[in-house]
Amino acid sequence: MNTSVLPTCHPTPVGDFPDISLKMLPAVTMTQDQFFDFCQQNPELRFERTAQGELIIMTPSGGEAGFQDAEVCWQLGAWARAVGRGKVTGSSGGYILPNGANRAPDASWISPEQLAAITAEQRKKFLPICPFFLIEVKSPSDSLSKLQEKMDEYIANGCKLAWLIDPEKQHVHIYRPGRPVQVLDQPTTVSGEPELPGFVLDLEPVWHP
Repeated sequence: MNTSVLPTCHPTPVGDFPDISLKMLPAVTMTQDQFFDFCQQNPELRFERTAQGELIIMTPSGGEAGFQDAEVCWQLGAWARAVGRGKVTGSSGGYILPNGANRAPDASWISPEQLAAITAEQRKKFLPICPFFLIEVKSPSDSLSKLQEKMDEYIANGCKLAWLIDPEKQHVHIYRPGRPVQVLDQPTTVSGEPELPGFVLDLEPVWHP
């Protein structure tokens, strides 16, 4: 990593705040290994990085948004354990997409085939794949348009199914490759069929955390 140093930040763990974007290039460049080390040196913060090298500081959310994120990740993890297939990561699990972006969805599922292609050494750092399935939950401070752009990026980089959940409007945006986005209005459940056989997300705890 270059000798340039970003100031240490101490986020206030109250409420929801907009994410902060920093344009790093060409002043500061980081390889994937350097970016991983940078994230480990700042464990109190969550980072993403666009394919263009823009650093995004993911600010902490309020309690209600945290409950919602934990709920979707717990339900996805329970399904994966029940079927005995694949692995689930939460918002702390980082990925290197094929376009070079670093992303960390709120909940993700990696297929057995994807796992088989990842070496033991690669598992120790950000995974060099786009998850097979993922969920992003919009917090009050999130920009819907930016989240929609991110969902398009996931699909363009190999994701087979992605859900963008908007608790405020009680909408679920469903993304699949080569198909128009489907928006469900106030559903009580949403099914992962056929991509994730048997997975049904109960939305009541998300709408009413």
